[in-house]
Amino acid sequence: MSPEPLSQKEIEDRLAELPGWSLEGDRITRSYRLGSHFAATGLVVHIAQTQEELNHHSDLTLGYNTVALAVHTHSAGGALTDLDLELARRVEKLAAAHGAE
Repeated sequence: MSPEPLSQKEIEDRLAELPGWSLEGDRITRSYRLGSHFAATGLVVHIAQTQEELNHHSDLTLGYNTVALAVHTHSAGGALTDLDLELARRVEKLAAAHGAE
């Protein structure tokens, strides 16, 4: 069974708890800036570990000193679900631990 899509109100309420994350089309997105390419790469590795733990993967982009994510649930027809917001919540904690802005 695939996860249930969230309502627009649920999405807005949950995003209010995640500063820096925004709704772009059918995805939630966030970019982080770090002190170096090496630091950004470390964050990407930790995000990848979390995605494996959740069995839920984002579009994850590594730049020189930036990391960007775009998240939605493919198995729910591209809608946003609890899985997306849980991944975002966990990434926020990881990013803070890595000193990301």
